[in-house]
Amino acid sequence: MRLLLDTHIILWTLAASPRIATIQSLILSDETEVFVSVVSWWELATKIAIGKLNVDLPTLRQAAKDSGFIELAVRGEHTEILVKLPLLHRDPFDRMLVAQAMAEPMKLITADEVLSKYTDLVSLV
Repeated sequence: MRLLLDTHIILWTLAASPRIATIQSLILSDETEVFVSVVSWWELATKIAIGKLNVDLPTLRQAAKDSGFIELAVRGEHTEILVKLPLLHRDPFDRMLVAQAMAEPMKLITADEVLSKYTDLVSLV
């Protein structure tokens, strides 16, 4: 199975939060490929820059890499799906994650219920 982690799920996973207990075995399974989008790093960088989050981005990226997570770049195909998405959600980062999940395809793991209105590729935690 191929999973794309929403930004908050990345943070919860790397912090071993109990919030991901229901999917922890799936994320850790040898049968699962776990992806982290560059979009999430961009979102975190933005929050760090405006003082909304106090974390070290290079350390997070290294922890994700050390965990075996695969970094997913933004590609033209992703933008072609993005432009067709209805405006059910205004967050540009979340909308791109949905588009990436649809284009690849892979399951987007999130706690944001609004995103599940886009596609059945969205799985809620």
